[in-house]
Amino acid sequence: MPFFHKPKSPENANHTKRNDIPKDVWIKCPISGEMVYSKELANNWMVIPKSGYHFPLSARERIRLLADAGSFNETNATLSSTPFLGFNNTISYTDKLLSAQGKSGLNDAVVTGTATIHGIPLGLAVMDFNFMGGSMGSVVGEKITRVIELAIKKKIPVVIVSTSGGARMFEGIVSLMQMAKTSLALAKLAEAKLPFISVLTNPTMAGVMASFASLGDVIIAEPGALIGFAGPRVIEETTRQKLPKGFQTAEFLLKHGLIDQIVPRLEMKSRLALLLRSMYR
Repeated sequence: MPFFHKPKSPENANHTKRNDIPKDVWIKCPISGEMVYSKELANNWMVIPKSGYHFPLSARERIRLLADAGSFNETNATLSSTPFLGFNNTISYTDKLLSAQGKSGLNDAVVTGTATIHGIPLGLAVMDFNFMGGSMGSVVGEKITRVIELAIKKKIPVVIVSTSGGARMFEGIVSLMQMAKTSLALAKLAEAKLPFISVLTNPTMAGVMASFASLGDVIIAEPGALIGFAGPRVIEETTRQKLPKGFQTAEFLLKHGLIDQIVPRLEMKSRLALLLRSMYR
């Protein structure tokens, strides 16, 4: 029997123990390769301490980071998209919505409301990439428009934190209409002489970047954020030119004047407060 049941060597036993370690306990930094304890990373708002690499945050986490404790009052929380076009692929739009809602705990890809940042009142909208890639459909456009209109009524500034792959194809041209609707709402905010600060996180692309995300009086980005309209491969195939190194990163766009500042996540709240104090009386 010992011949057929060879005992594990100490080396094999140690290998088994290593395999028993849960995968999510340690997280590898994409830049340095450093392994960081997941709890330490969460306590640092998902920023690698040494390299400064920024992992994504959910909308709820972002609100806890930016808004003063207990100050956030959510608006239009029950709004949810419906499959009004009857768009179906391998998976129906209804099933995709249900899956995204279960995964993210949200009804759609943006959370809106009023809050204060260091005591300064504002309208706040925060997108969540966990919900269908942060895609902008009718509900995202409507919620952002409504929070801007509420800010005009209350005479307070607006901050929008964007992360998105673009317009939601399942809603067709209706999703593209949200670009015009949100832009018009921001034009009315400007007419009321109320400031709008746009915060771009990784990634902010396509229809979102081509509309409200690029219309801030001040545009701030997190370090290393991917920002643009079309992906690099599509641009290269269309223009038949090799793109510069770092093209569409926050650092490249700051150098070329498309954004105003790059602010690390842990400094974002204090920087927003500083800007709001200088812009809002």
